[in-house]
Amino acid sequence: MTTSNNQTKQQLTPTQRTQIKRVPKRANYETQTIYSILDEALISHIGFTVNNQPYVIPTTYGRVEDKLYIHGSPASRMLRTLNQGIEVCVTVTLLDGLVLARSAFHHSMNYRSVVIFGTATLVNDTEEKMEALRAFTEHIIPKRWQEIRQPSKQELQGTMVLSLPLTEASAKVRTGNPVDDETDYDLPVWAGVLPLQIVPGKAIADDRLIEGIEIPDYLQNHPLNQLKTTSS
Repeated sequence: MTTSNNQTKQQLTPTQRTQIKRVPKRANYETQTIYSILDEALISHIGFTVNNQPYVIPTTYGRVEDKLYIHGSPASRMLRTLNQGIEVCVTVTLLDGLVLARSAFHHSMNYRSVVIFGTATLVNDTEEKMEALRAFTEHIIPKRWQEIRQPSKQELQGTMVLSLPLTEASAKVRTGNPVDDETDYDLPVWAGVLPLQIVPGKAIADDRLIEGIEIPDYLQNHPLNQLKTTSS
């Protein structure tokens, strides 16, 4: 796997596994696009095979530069299995809209997705492990890490962190209107896009919250709240 630079854009070289063959015009191999999708999405699905039995497990993650981190209990079967050096496939998807065409055949969705292939490795370095845990927290709630109690030595020892390099990956993106057969454009049927997004509700305080503590600004100004404000 090699990486090429052209002044402002860095692009991953497609491999047999990451080359987009179905509708290749939607393919994107720029690291900026791949990273932005990973940073906006909240859930990944991790696929792996054990004794010819496939598994796909949903989990959160964190990204630091060109590495994706996943974590959990050392007792986790998924983490223990991935730590054995088996091949893994990670997918992330953002659903942006339902594309309603004039014919059933051309209905679609607008989306941004990333597929990553590789082998995960165990993180033993304490500083890197702490940085990974910071990335998990900041990925969910930006600016949260600096306010909360950070992991203790015992908690660090009780957490398993794996690192997956973002060197074999690709993005696929669909945007825009439905594409109908030319003869269908005269049909008296509504066509277009129904936008979709995650819309946060009002934050609910813990029953044991100390009296007088207000909802922090970083929660009220969470990126999801900004999307809600923009679209309303």
